[in-house]
Amino acid sequence: MTNDIVALIDFYEKEKSIDRDKVLAALEFAFISAYRKMVPGADAIETLRADIDTRKGETRIFASLTAIEDADYADKFNEVPLSTARRKNPDTEAGDIVEFNVTPKDFGRIAVQTAKQTMMQRLRMAEKEMIYEEFKDRAGDIVSGTVRRFERNDVLIDLGKFEGIMPNRERVQGEDYNIGDRIRAYVLAVENEGRGPEIILSRSHPNFVRRLFEAEVNEISDHTVELRAIAREAGFRTKVAVWSNDPKVDPVGACVGMRGARVKNIVRELNNEKVDIIRWSDDPAELVREALKPAELITITPDEENRVIHCTVSEEDLSKAIGRKGQNARLSSRLMGWDVQVRRDETKEEQFKEKIGGAAHSLAEQLDISEELAEKLTLAGGFNAEMVIDMPADYIAAALEVDETKAANILERARAACGTSVPTAPTHPEHPPAAEAQPEAPSGEASGTPYGNDPEAAGESAGETRDS
Repeated sequence: MTNDIVALIDFYEKEKSIDRDKVLAALEFAFISAYRKMVPGADAIETLRADIDTRKGETRIFASLTAIEDADYADKFNEVPLSTARRKNPDTEAGDIVEFNVTPKDFGRIAVQTAKQTMMQRLRMAEKEMIYEEFKDRAGDIVSGTVRRFERNDVLIDLGKFEGIMPNRERVQGEDYNIGDRIRAYVLAVENEGRGPEIILSRSHPNFVRRLFEAEVNEISDHTVELRAIAREAGFRTKVAVWSNDPKVDPVGACVGMRGARVKNIVRELNNEKVDIIRWSDDPAELVREALKPAELITITPDEENRVIHCTVSEEDLSKAIGRKGQNARLSSRLMGWDVQVRRDETKEEQFKEKIGGAAHSLAEQLDISEELAEKLTLAGGFNAEMVIDMPADYIAAALEVDETKAANILERARAACGTSVPTAPTHPEHPPAAEAQPEAPSGEASGTPYGNDPEAAGESAGETRDS
């Protein structure tokens, strides 16, 4: 046996923590396999044993043969003549098992290369069996490791003596890793299938956040505070519902910590993923109110039979309640286990439509126009005849999509309904109308006053008239 095989034994025993007896058993199996390949007909030998002396570096192969009467001797690979067997041990009887050294010359040197491959395979199998035995009860724990290499999009993580794999489906979208990065991950499962045991790790599983809270919040680890439900979209947002068994302990405050120290540590580990901590309630209405914050819910209607809860919010809070791409409502549904339906509150809109409809009906009767025109006129600001008469005819025509003649007709009906007529030029009670008392007016007469738009001239004239 050469020094590299000895070094291999020491390596697996010390570095990989594989029991020395298992390493030697693997080496014995490897040398027996090498012997069967080297010696013609050795495959027919039923029982072979390898004896390894690790101090002298010697390996011997022994075959167990059955002693047979000389006349009956036929199978030279598994039988030995009784006379030959008695030369080794005089007390041998027919049917006894006698062990013979069948080691060929230079076996150790020649067999090493053949045995090495087989030995490595056996040692890897022993290592995987040890991995399974150690990790089979650690599913659900958090482990730390170093990124070793990548296989396609899977990340292989060095856990010290063992190696774990984080499949692409268990990675967090947006997280990039480099070889040598130190990361923490959740042990999702330990699988023992055809390729041997594999430690499956995850950073996207909701229970990864659960274990972080249990490690960070003492009240959760001592069961004073319970983490009742969790919903997560890895890399974006997580909702956690907590409950306190002690009325003196605020579950939300315990998870947030002094000045947010506890939750900040968790958010930092999650690469700034948003974490909402809400108070759990057995009442679905109260729970959905907490889950959809900061949106204010106007009405909540639970359907317990179908596990559907209908919520209405104002127009301003609709986007807050639904969240970006429906994320807030979707996570709330997962957290509660109910189908959360959020819609805009249309009560005020319906009330407004009712008022518009009533005003339009009344206006249609006052002005003797159709309901359709009356509704358009109402929406344009003419809730009643008094408001219509303040509208210019061209504005009415544009709002109702009619010509100005019809608009003027509607305006005339509104004035008639209010008992008003088209305004005329003002007159003084003690004097005749301006058109009869004054000579031909200047060009400003078209404005409705005898002196156009000059108020000072109008005032002086009025004063002269009073003095006269």
